[in-house]
Amino acid sequence: MRIGMMLRTLDEKGGIATYTRYLLEELLALDRKNEYVLFYWNSAHVGRFSRYPNVRERVVRGSHKPYWDQVAIPWACRRERVDLVFHPKFTAPLLAPCKAIMVVHGADWLMPDQARFYPKWNVHYNRVFLPLYFRKCSVVISVSQLTTDNFNQSLNLHARKVRTVYFGPAKHFRRVEDPTVLQRVKQQYGLPDRFVLTLSGYDRGKRKNIDGIIRAYELFHGKTPHKLVIGGKDCFKFKADYGVPDDGYGKDILFPGWIEQEDLPAFYTLADLYLYPSNLEAFPIPLTEAMACGTPIITSNVNGLVEIAGDAALFVDPAKPEEIADAMVKALQDQNLLQSLGRKGLMRSRTFSWPKCARETLEIIEEFGP
Repeated sequence: MRIGMMLRTLDEKGGIATYTRYLLEELLALDRKNEYVLFYWNSAHVGRFSRYPNVRERVVRGSHKPYWDQVAIPWACRRERVDLVFHPKFTAPLLAPCKAIMVVHGADWLMPDQARFYPKWNVHYNRVFLPLYFRKCSVVISVSQLTTDNFNQSLNLHARKVRTVYFGPAKHFRRVEDPTVLQRVKQQYGLPDRFVLTLSGYDRGKRKNIDGIIRAYELFHGKTPHKLVIGGKDCFKFKADYGVPDDGYGKDILFPGWIEQEDLPAFYTLADLYLYPSNLEAFPIPLTEAMACGTPIITSNVNGLVEIAGDAALFVDPAKPEEIADAMVKALQDQNLLQSLGRKGLMRSRTFSWPKCARETLEIIEEFGP
């Protein structure tokens, strides 16, 4: 079979970019039988996977995403005579002359309580086009059972149209034991001795509940010596947006900025607690990363967070900063509880792996191939 892979998400930062990169690497390492045509938006990626004899790399030009997805990719599929085109994000090339599979990372736009976190134009666009993409696709892969259930409910889909396939953290996510690595990361990012960690890019602040996290830390401040570290692209902008003062609790909130992937395991290892009371998640990658590093977790009792964390976290109502603060006190003042959560996280993390994700994804691709 000749499989076309739409890879414009390789140039993004965030969860879907991580998904694209690791799924592709595992698929190519696993499958030597089928031929893969990699459609890049950015020519800088050419040669990245040339070591695989069953891979062809092609640059597909496009000035913007809709044109690339709906005009350039169908033409590329025709030229390369692909049997099936796979997109690791939630669009499908409607005019592609072949079968299509896409991956959905949440049904937020279709759910009234979740759509409020997105611009109105974005919600309208997805409510119009997602049903068309589903109709085009032979099957759709979902990253969580919650997402599968939400799409089935919202679009009244036939049985087995959507298949749930979990993924996981990158292989380098494990507890860091080398003190020199920990010290380098600590010095490079200016990390304190004791801290609670959370992660969010500036554009995801509302969904990640940064306001609730900061309000909770204000209530928590002074009960233990822990500072709050908020990492992510442009995260320093949260300080002005949420009125974080320069003194008092505000001086103990640190914004190290973008954290390189190779340094994240050290962050999780150094942190005494990972705080993730997000408002909206389908498959929260950071939870799987924290669990793989044995970092105790506090997260929300809503949507995909409960599904992924299982028994390896303390759960809170994300709308109640006082409940988040109480959970932080409860965890950080009880070493037995912290150790128990860390152990459970390590055990739970075995549920999520990229090799398993690649095997299940390949089975679906081959089931719906020509």
